[in-house]
Amino acid sequence: MTRSTPSPTVSAAGPDRLLTVEHDAVTSVAGPLVVLDDADDLAYGELVDLYTTDGVARRGQVLALDNSYAVVQVLGGTAGIGLSGTTVTSRGRPARTGVGLDYLGRVLDGAGRPRDDGPEPLAEDWVDVAGLPLNPVRRDHPDQMIETGVSAIDGLLTLVRGQKLPIFSGYGLPADDLAARIAVQARVPGEDDGFAVVFAAMGVTRRTADYFTEQLRAGGALERSVLLLNLAQDPTPERILTPRVALTIAEHLAFTHGMHVLVVLTDMTSYCEALREISAAREELPGRRGYPGYTYTDLSTIYERAGRVRGRPGSLTQIPILSMPDDDISHPVPDLTGYITEGQIVLSRALDRQGVSPPIDVLPSLSRLMGSGIGAGRTREDHRPVADQVYACHARGLEVRRLLSVVGEAALSAEDRRYLEFSRRFEKEIVGQGTDRRSITATLDAFWSLLRIFPPEELRRLPPNLLHRYLPAPAAPAPPAPTPPATGPTH
Repeated sequence: MTRSTPSPTVSAAGPDRLLTVEHDAVTSVAGPLVVLDDADDLAYGELVDLYTTDGVARRGQVLALDNSYAVVQVLGGTAGIGLSGTTVTSRGRPARTGVGLDYLGRVLDGAGRPRDDGPEPLAEDWVDVAGLPLNPVRRDHPDQMIETGVSAIDGLLTLVRGQKLPIFSGYGLPADDLAARIAVQARVPGEDDGFAVVFAAMGVTRRTADYFTEQLRAGGALERSVLLLNLAQDPTPERILTPRVALTIAEHLAFTHGMHVLVVLTDMTSYCEALREISAAREELPGRRGYPGYTYTDLSTIYERAGRVRGRPGSLTQIPILSMPDDDISHPVPDLTGYITEGQIVLSRALDRQGVSPPIDVLPSLSRLMGSGIGAGRTREDHRPVADQVYACHARGLEVRRLLSVVGEAALSAEDRRYLEFSRRFEKEIVGQGTDRRSITATLDAFWSLLRIFPPEELRRLPPNLLHRYLPAPAAPAPPAPTPPATGPTH
């Protein structure tokens, strides 16, 4: 049964239509979903309000339509919702969020509501969280780096403005520490203003949420950041909304206000597990490991919102962080993510056990857009050659390390020993930089300093002019101390 009733023209979520439609034909409740009959007037993605007999209101969103049936995802959970006594009121619009500069410096929940006990941010506009696809013709190729202060990333896996570069982490590895560190340290070289961070955490504990907040505040980055926190005890459907709200706020800052925005999304595995839970409640046919068959398509609607627009100064860069169950890089979430994004940063459990921080394994890591953001006029003319040389030397050193376990150290040549020493120092001094922040210039200088281990003729990837200009000359040996005259008995 449906009936039309007048409603206020404006609500806390923005303007609504003048006439709403109420439904009380709830046919089933399954997990976070409610099924309505006789719902021909509802539209896909439309927001609704659910009212129970106790007067409690919950927000929901239409997930699917089939003939006269509608499947509604309840953002506040379905506890207390029965087949009778529940009324569903249509808002006549899709899910939206407020956007604007007033959101900078605020801590919000996963749906974009204040979590920091402050007032509602002053919204410049209300925008559909689903966003609009970016016209490929208007996309501008990313060609300027973002400096994270982490040598392994800046030197060998350079992050470029407009890129999407995920971090693959096993459970228990310090991905959260690295995410917070990048959010605090990241900047655009040569531009002190116009850089912002939108940090969205999904399914995290309250302790982790407090950690992110304190790290951003202690690092002085909170005033240029928007922090969205979806806690583990929050409703599962809100986890699906969180990255879309974050990206909608970021798009406005980037493409309306011309800012360079870095969006950190953690943890995308929690997001995909929420997607799987809702898919199971809808009784859909499962795909790999129970994830829905449209997981790839769903993830692409998030990742592909990164980029630059031709003719506009701003950019939107993404660093999604995802956990790999059992450190399995072929798990559906990292596997599908790798098909969509432009590379990956892989954390190593072996390096973490050795105390290397951050434990970035550079060999399986890759930034496909690195070549577009480095070189003369962007970083330094020697960036690509010296990065290639360091990568090659470290790969050779790891081969020698594996050989060492077979033949023993006595069987190694002097050349093998140099590569072995290079890999050891590279992991300890370059990758394992601790909490220090290094500029890109300091990182490249550290590369050249470490390459002094080798004679110039072994550095075949470096042209002679760069060797002459940047390779530090070996320290001159100290002159031998004068031999004191012999003393003895005199006759």
